[in-house]
This record gives sequence, C-alpha cells and structure tokens, in this order.
Amino acid sequence: MLLYIIIHFLLTFPCTMSTSYNISKPGCPPQCGNVTVPYPFGIGKGCYLDDSFEMTCNTKSQPAQLLFGSLRIHDIADSNLRIFTHLSYQCYNKTGGLSADNSWSYRLTNFTFSEKNKFTVVGCDDYALITGENNKNYSSGCIGVCSKALEVPDGKCTGEGCCQTSIAKGLNYYSVKLRTFKKHTDVWSFNSCGYAFLAEEGSFQFRGINDSSNLTAFLERSESTLVAAIDWVILSGERGSACRDNSNWYDVDGGGYRCSCKDGYEGNPYIGCQDINECDDLEKFPCNGTCFNTNGSYNCKCKDGYSGDGKSKDGCQRKSFPVLQYSLGFGFAFLVVLIGSSIIYYMTKKRKLLLKRQKLFEKNGGLLLQDKLKTNSGPGVASMKIFGVEELEEATDNYAKENIIGKGYNGIVYKGILADKRIVAIKKSQRLDEEEREQFINEMIILTQINHHNVVQLLGCCLETDVPLLAYEFISNDTLYHHIQDKASDTERLSWNSRLRIAHESAGALAYLHTEARMSIIHRDVKSTNILLDDNYTAKIADFGASRFVPLGHHLVPTLVQGTLGYLDPEYFHTGILTVKSDVYSFGVVLAELLTGEKPLSTEMSPEEDRTLAMYFVKAKKENRLFEIVDHDVVKEASKEQIIATCDLVYRCLDQVGVSRPSMREVTMELERILG
Repeated sequence: MLLYIIIHFLLTFPCTMSTSYNISKPGCPPQCGNVTVPYPFGIGKGCYLDDSFEMTCNTKSQPAQLLFGSLRIHDIADSNLRIFTHLSYQCYNKTGGLSADNSWSYRLTNFTFSEKNKFTVVGCDDYALITGENNKNYSSGCIGVCSKALEVPDGKCTGEGCCQTSIAKGLNYYSVKLRTFKKHTDVWSFNSCGYAFLAEEGSFQFRGINDSSNLTAFLERSESTLVAAIDWVILSGERGSACRDNSNWYDVDGGGYRCSCKDGYEGNPYIGCQDINECDDLEKFPCNGTCFNTNGSYNCKCKDGYSGDGKSKDGCQRKSFPVLQYSLGFGFAFLVVLIGSSIIYYMTKKRKLLLKRQKLFEKNGGLLLQDKLKTNSGPGVASMKIFGVEELEEATDNYAKENIIGKGYNGIVYKGILADKRIVAIKKSQRLDEEEREQFINEMIILTQINHHNVVQLLGCCLETDVPLLAYEFISNDTLYHHIQDKASDTERLSWNSRLRIAHESAGALAYLHTEARMSIIHRDVKSTNILLDDNYTAKIADFGASRFVPLGHHLVPTLVQGTLGYLDPEYFHTGILTVKSDVYSFGVVLAELLTGEKPLSTEMSPEEDRTLAMYFVKAKKENRLFEIVDHDVVKEASKEQIIATCDLVYRCLDQVGVSRPSMREVTMELERILG
C-alpha cells in the first residue's frame, strides 16, 4: 500500500551576513553540525543575548544537531528561525480500526509562529483542527476529501485530497487534532491514513493519491524535510540596546524589535557592522573615474578634463565649451526636435498607461463582467459606479493600515470616505488566480441582481488596478458571530427579541434570494460571520463569492463542495448536489447559535459525534433536554412557547434529508409568528 505524495521543500536560505566578519560572539562556537549560529543566538553561557536565545548542540548525533529547547533547528536567518516540525497522523485498517495514531503540539516562550506557515491536511476522509491555548485564543480547521485516486500534475492543494489554510498572527502555541468522517472505510483501497502538519508556505507540493498509504515511507520522507518558520524578536532591555556599531533598530508588529546594518555596512548588527569597501566591487558600485572609499559610502571623482557624476549611468564625459560656429539655425532645429520629442514622449506615455489599464481590466475579468452584465440586467446594474483608481486611494488615505476593518485569506477590507462624504467598505483582493477571478466576477453579478434592504449593497468597482476592488455600503456594527460569541469584550448582549428579529430579517433576505430575485440564488455560505449588523442592529447578508444562480426550470446545481465546517449541509457534502435547502440547513445552525450561544464547531464536546452544534442540538431534541442547552439568558427572557416553537423550527431545518426541510419562505413566516 502506498500513498503517492511527493513533498518538495525549497530550503535554500542564503546567509545575509558576510563570512568575512564574525557572526557569532568571539570565543563562542560559530556553528553546530551544518547549522550556523549567529549572535544574538549562541551555544554556552555568555554566548547569547539572554535566555530566550540560548541554543544547545547535541554532538552525539551525526551530524551534530542544533536544539532550541526541545526543537531541532534547520537554520537561522535575519528574522526567522526554522525548525524541523512533525506530522500528526491517524491510520486505519480495512474494517475501520485505528492502527496508528500520533498528535503534536508546540509551545514557544518568547517567539511566535510565522504567518509564512500553512496548516495542511492530506487525506481522502479527514479533517483537522488547529487550536491555540485551551482552545480559546485561536481555532481553525481544514478538510481533505476525495472519492477516488487522484492525479494532480500541477501540484495544487485545493481541497481534494489536500487542504491548506492560514494561521493567526502572533500564535505562540498550537495543538493539532486530526479526525476522520468514516474511518477511511470507503476509501481504504487507495488511502488508509490521514495527515496534518504546519509547514512554511510554498514548501509543500501535493502530487496526488493513487494507492493506499505507506506510513513508514511517508514518515521517512517527510520528517527530515518538514520545516516551520518562527519569527524571532528582541524583547529585553531598552529599544535598540542590543544594536551595536553602525546599525539601526526597527520595531516589529506585535512587539519587540530587530537590528540591521546601516547602508554601506555589513556584518552582524548585534556584534557590530563593518564598512564595505565599495571600490573593491566596481561591478556592484560603478565608478567611471577615480574611486575613494568613505565610511558607509564612496566617492567617484572624474579625471582632469572630464566632468559629470562618475556613479551615474552616463558617467564622466569630456568637457565641452560653446563655440561661435553654433548657428541660430542649429539652435532652432534643436528646439523643434526637443518640442516634438516631448510631445511624442507624453503621447507614448499616455498610450502605455491606457494600454496597461486595459490589460489589467481584461486580466481582472472586465470582459467577462461586461458580457454577463449584458445578459443579466438587474436592479443593481444602473446604480453601479466604475470608480477611478485615484478616487479609492483618496477615500482610504492610500490604503492606510489604520483603515483596515477586516482581513481574510483572499483579501483585505478597508474603510473609506468618498468625496460626497459617503462611508464605504472597499474590498481589495490580495491575489487573483483563475478560480478566484471567477468568484470575484460571480459576486459582482450576484449583487447586481439583488435589491433588498437586508442584503449588503454593492456600490461599484474598479478593475484597472493590479488587484480588483469592490466598494460596498459600510456596515458599522460588526458580525452576528461577534455579538453572540465574543463574550469577553464590551459588546452589548443581544436580547431575545433582538435575536428573533435578526433571525427573521436574515431569513427574509434568504427567502428573497431563493424565490423573488430575477433568477433564484443559493448563497452557499450562510453563517453568523456573514450576517452583518448596522447601527440599528439591522441584519445585512454579505459575502456572495461562493453563491450560485439556479437556472430557470431547475432546482438542483451540481458543483464542487464548498462551505464552512459546522454549517455545511451533510446531504450536499455527500452528493455534491446543491439546492436551496442547503441554505436552510446552514440557517438552522445559525438559529441554533442564537438559541444556545454555542459555537458551530467545538473541540471540547464529547463524544466526538457531538462536536458539531447541529448534531449536538438534534441529539438534545431527541432526548427531550433542549432546555438544558438553551442559553440561560434566553430562558429568562423568552416564553416557554417561543423557545419550544423556535427549537422545533431549528430541528426541522437540520433534517438530514433536504426535501423534508421547510423552505426559507416557511421559515420566515414561522419566525414572524413566534415574534408575534
């Protein structure tokens, strides 16, 4: 049995400090095995800046191994150190019995895991959770599913057999919990093991699955190459106190600082930087004259009879003097040529700018958008505005950090103020491959078909930039998830009546999408983080990047499974057939959140089948103990009849069989009845 996954890591990290200068403290070991140990790190007492930079060298291993506590070091760079990380894995026999199990957790004292890392899950029947301290500071997850052996020649990890997700900034502890859906019984013939690990982004390349896993071979191949990046900073002493001669210090986001050599100097800034003799390397530091080295720079003097800047591209040129034979005719001709050249230059420059913007417009899907808008006119098309680049830059103060109001894997959302004083939310994609370009255009097309006061309104777009921009109405009061789950903040608690009203408004918006829009629209990612609240706590449905139109005369849409773990319709997950009832199931999970105050997915619940709120709620309903799991404040405020009616509605929405669930129109009417 063999799991055919080829892992290739790009592990060439050139040292940025010149070998002609000390990089370790004098008298201290400069390396351990084949790993260089630059100060402020060090081996042995007095060889490191403080205890957080202490290293040990295990000379019993061949070659010797550099250790940072219990972590084995791969290499140390100016801002990162890289450690050999480990796999978490679970393997199963043909009948579903657990044959191998291994889980890992890591803790750092003063440093943090870099955002360069990706959390990766490999397998055909697996999902994994990565959590922070006591499961409270941070949690995220990833699913790897496939129903047959895979070949992926382009090496992409997109969810089929392999899933990757980002980690939180500033994470200094994480724990991995690997789980399976059906214990690999349906896929055992070609995949008997699931794996999860944290490794540096871009270093892992998934190549496919075409046979059952060979755990030993996989471990031997990956345990020696899997590396995770750790951000290191200096936290002790006054700012810059560790920086030595000819170096500067700079603050690091999240706290602490680092040092770097000044321009014209090289070496280790924590020991002292030395002057670069630029005259020894005239290829890198050009001089078309006589070179003189200075501290931190150099001078280039032109020889006698020559003038100019010897450092420039043109260099020194022979001096010339005006002579009488320069006639007025030549001067006039020169003036004509100069003016003509200037006109041609500015016309050419303007044409290049227009061509560049046209190329960006086409690259960002402008032609596809135009074609779809021609055939899909809707209530939002006429009100859409094509913004200029300068308008949105001015609105966001050139995308200043302080205007960031949201950040995700696919992009950043900025708060902006337009010239007419309207406040907007501007979504700026970080990258745009072919699949994300289709999602971007899809979200625009969907929103132009919608005119509903409980759906976030699209105001316009800009496609003539490196990354496309969308401008929405600004919703000021965060997400429904924040108001339910962020109990530690000063957020005002939502009353029972407010929860019912928000649920009724959200249900009405989804019912409109399903039955009243020009073409039926399935949201496909209904969850409490996609329900925004304005100043009056009015619900606004957002994020239509994953949504789909339902063609006229159809009610089923075959598509790749996409959604959020904990909200995903189990029937859609197993069949790949999307219907409006998939939104009903996800909305049922949101209603359960409003009733119980619990998260949709939890690693603290036991047994394992109760870890999704949906399964936990259905089980409590069957055992007639719903009042035990309903939020205590809800029990105090709501009548018994309201709680029973709402719980019954949630139970119907969470039915495993889609056709047995109510429509969103029926859900809206029932919530209206409960509201009274």
